Amino acid sequence: MAIWQGKSMKKPSGGRAKMNRGKRKYELGREPAETKIGDRRVRLIRTRGGNTKVRLASDTRINVVDPETGKVEIAEIRNVVENTANPHFVRRNIITRGAVVETNLGNVRVTSRPGQDGVINGVLIRE
Repeated sequence: MAIWQGKSMKKPSGGRAKMNRGKRKYELGREPAETKIGDRRVRLIRTRGGNTKVRLASDTRINVVDPETGKVEIAEIRNVVENTANPHFVRRNIITRGAVVETNLGNVRVTSRPGQDGVINGVLIRE
């Protein structure tokens, strides 16, 4: 079944609203990327205008910025510690923007959107 991001067919009262037109291609949605920890795998998706998005399916590395020094290092991801998007993502090791991951450099908050950008960037968290 297709994911549709158009207007709901329900009225605020809960009754059924009549559609004044059909569904449109630009209202189409897609499944979430659900980036996991593992060997690097990407999916290329054609978007509007013939452009492409890089969906990151899995990766083991993250670009970490140290806010004190401003230096960037590549670190290995060990596991997901916290994810505000969904608490079950921690158990499933799914990485989204805002997730806190454990690396060999310490805990890192993810600042990029892996399902949109195709890369995992993050900022080192100092306790």
